[in-house]
Amino acid sequence: MLPRGVRPVILRELAIFLLASVGFAGAVAAYLYAFHGAASMKEVLSTAFAGTLGIYAGRWIERRVAR
Repeated sequence: MLPRGVRPVILRELAIFLLASVGFAGAVAAYLYAFHGAASMKEVLSTAFAGTLGIYAGRWIERRVAR
């Protein structure tokens, strides 16, 4: 049996991950299309993935510094 509150935390983290990934992908695709005239799927997804990892690294550092 899971402790109380585990599922909402997991759902919140999943929602943050999905929203960050979609947000970065949209921003990168818009930038590449606006300034370079084309946006390949590989560039968009790899940059969005790197941005999402950056968010999680920042959140991890923030939690460690707060202690």
